[in-house]
Amino acid sequence: MATFPGEIGGGSARARTQSAVAGLDWWLLGSAIAVSGFGVYVVRVATDGDIPSDPGYFFTRQVAYTLIGLVALFFTLRLDLERLSRYVWTLYAMLIAAVGIVLVLGSSARGSTRWIELGPLRLQPSELGKVIIAFVLAVIVVERIRSMDSARLSLFVAGIAAVPAGIVFLQPDLGTSLVYAAITVAILWVAGQPITHFIVAGTVVVTLVALVLYILPAAGVNVLKPYQVDRLTAFVDSGADRSETGYQLEQSKVAIGSGGAFGKGPSGATQTINDFLPEHHTDFIFAVVAEMFGFLGAGLLIALYFVVIWRCLVIMRQAHTELERLVAAGLTAMLAFEVFVNIGMNVGIMPITGIPLPFMSYGGSHTLTNLVAVGVLLRIGRRGRELGPRTR
Repeated sequence: MATFPGEIGGGSARARTQSAVAGLDWWLLGSAIAVSGFGVYVVRVATDGDIPSDPGYFFTRQVAYTLIGLVALFFTLRLDLERLSRYVWTLYAMLIAAVGIVLVLGSSARGSTRWIELGPLRLQPSELGKVIIAFVLAVIVVERIRSMDSARLSLFVAGIAAVPAGIVFLQPDLGTSLVYAAITVAILWVAGQPITHFIVAGTVVVTLVALVLYILPAAGVNVLKPYQVDRLTAFVDSGADRSETGYQLEQSKVAIGSGGAFGKGPSGATQTINDFLPEHHTDFIFAVVAEMFGFLGAGLLIALYFVVIWRCLVIMRQAHTELERLVAAGLTAMLAFEVFVNIGMNVGIMPITGIPLPFMSYGGSHTLTNLVAVGVLLRIGRRGRELGPRTR
């Protein structure tokens, strides 16, 4: 039988491609891609008039970010987490160095120093650090859960997470530091740490919040920036708050309410088009969706997020090893926490913390982080289906 030049190589390439995508959780992948694609579209119509000299500025960049993220997702499918766990402390040191160097060499925007300029690219290490900290904490728990008593383990893991979270908080980036905390809590919870640890931690958090927001400021000691205090308190009564944050929340509610059942369409979304709704391509992109596509469009978006989180939980339950289960728990918590808090702050039931909406909000590092997280979860899910039940 005759063969044509390149036939064998082409067949081999096809086989490698088929092997790379075989056994994937298509519900998770499809939902993530669908939300990402919708996010690119919403960014385009929401920012069309933001920069008159370059109407496609945000759109073209978000397309590029998404494509880069999808390439990274498929590269992530080949990750060997067990082998990578040998370098856990190297990864942790790299994370600390990356978020720390931002304070020294990073570029600032709106009072925050979160980014490193790399030519035309703007990298936010704290975003990519979410995936790294989930992996680092999972490895530490697996390695030490038998050699440490539960209290010491919880304190040790919390301390490990607190270092990068604290540095990120100082940038200041309260939202991302809260995501680090959510990842930590999820990993410890899934690892089976006693509920008393979480009760004690919750009590400490409530006490700290009271100190930072009320007691210390009354004594003349301000821990948070004024805008951070506004963000944490405006949701209690945005109508009475005439600060910028109160204005943001009030305009978000107006945009969501004006969308009605079926929305006003991209051309009729006056809150967005006329720039009454601030940060409409980042923090308040859910309000844009609600204004343009109404309750129906917002509800369908939430349904897609439900599918994403549901499949993440399924993957966590089916994970082949304890390490993979805990990594999946951390990444699931990251995505679920960001979705809940972002939508919550758009509708006024959560304080405005600057947490972006996964796969939707404009941003390179954020987009890349979410898609890499999906790639890790897909890898874990495929191994779980191929190799069977979890082992310790």
